Amino acid sequence: MTTSELAWFKSSYSGTGGDNCVEVAKRHEAVLVRDSKDPQRHALAVSPRAWSAFTALAADSRV
Repeated sequence: MTTSELAWFKSSYSGTGGDNCVEVAKRHEAVLVRDSKDPQRHALAVSPRAWSAFTALAADSRV
């Protein structure tokens, strides 16, 4: 499966002016993260476990 065949989701925290946009796509073995302004660049791939840890930390209001 290529990155163009994946279902990409834009972050709800992305700016409305077209800047600072992050998109995420889930695969069985990895979560892919890319800059929506440059979708042809390689996406960052992290394990689902690492992604869960990151989002939990990001959601923590104490950070």
